[in-house]
Amino acid sequence: MAVRVIVKNGEPLEKTLRRLRKICNNEGLTRDIKRSSVYEKPSEQRRRKERERQKALRTAMKKAREKKTRRPARV
Repeated sequence: MAVRVIVKNGEPLEKTLRRLRKICNNEGLTRDIKRSSVYEKPSEQRRRKERERQKALRTAMKKAREKKTRRPARV
């Protein structure tokens, strides 16, 4: 996956690097690189994936609950 950051006219390099870092974090690239830099046992992979799946389910249920309990806007 290629990530491109266009340097805006007169923009300091530090600000450009900050934008690049933000994009990489949002895409999950830094997390994947850190994870792949150290060996992870297959059993640990299964546990991690199960935890991630459970977390996704919890957040989806929480959003559904919030959406269900919202009151319609008055006109």
